[in-house]
Amino acid sequence: MAAPPLLRVQGLKKYFDVPDKGKLHAVDDLTFHICPGETVGLVGESGCGKSTTGRVVLRLIPPTSGTVVFDGIDVTRLPAEQMRVLRRQMQMIFQDPYSSLDPRKTVAQIIAEPLIVQDVVRRREIREKVLGLMGETGLGEELYDKFPHELDGGRRQRVGITRALALSPRFVVCDEPVSSLDVSIQAQILNLMQDLQDRLSLTYLFISHDLSVVRHIADRVLVMYLGQIVEEAESKELFRSPQHPYTVALLSAIPSPRHIGPRQRIVLRGDVPSPVNPPPGCRFEGRCPHAMNICKTVNPPLIEVAPGHTVACHLMTQPGLFTKST
Repeated sequence: MAAPPLLRVQGLKKYFDVPDKGKLHAVDDLTFHICPGETVGLVGESGCGKSTTGRVVLRLIPPTSGTVVFDGIDVTRLPAEQMRVLRRQMQMIFQDPYSSLDPRKTVAQIIAEPLIVQDVVRRREIREKVLGLMGETGLGEELYDKFPHELDGGRRQRVGITRALALSPRFVVCDEPVSSLDVSIQAQILNLMQDLQDRLSLTYLFISHDLSVVRHIADRVLVMYLGQIVEEAESKELFRSPQHPYTVALLSAIPSPRHIGPRQRIVLRGDVPSPVNPPPGCRFEGRCPHAMNICKTVNPPLIEVAPGHTVACHLMTQPGLFTKST
């Protein structure tokens, strides 16, 4: 029997008030789950709500509505003190490995901070614990008293990863953890994260706009557009047979080696609708080359088109009208 999901998100919404205009729909009715030991990729354009989703899931910012259930506990309704304890099991790796680290603190102080805040290690044991954590992530002992500005981007991100792992979490939200790094360093960090996942039984929500990275690390992929999930599938299935026109356009932008032949690049026309009081229909309608009249008025539900593969598109109700594989 398959293990129950470690994280279950149901009907999650996050709206922000915009003075004199209405509400900005940053996250609008998301439902998904993540199983123990799984890496789920969350992809989409900048501004689609990916990072907000990660922060709401960890309750760094409160949701407008919906539920986030972690290991059977609804974190959206948990009292502050109980949430503080639960945070030991739910951590985050931030996008920018420089701005997310306190420049006034040393590597040791940064890594030790969650241990001190949560009071899980005796003061006299902190140095040994910190050095052990640094060894886990490939940070040499000579970096113990260094400051963030003395490190390169790769080492700074290793410090961020080490801090996230200090409390032995089970679930980690990775918010574009390699997007600001050189390609060669990206590979090192991704390999480190996969190794840590295997050794420490971690579960990841991996947020990224880089589909090549997601293809490398994710077991399943959620495609997000303007606050909503438009397609969900296992990674291999999604890259082999994308169904939503937006997903197809995203995949067409991935650079491919010349020896496998040219790829038809799909350039989307039109503007992204404003997330402030968005239109009632499909939010991709204004840029979709296959838009129909119904798309202007009815927001399509997620429909299962194959086992484990769901798509939110009215084209899925018109057999044979649109199929695309890459």
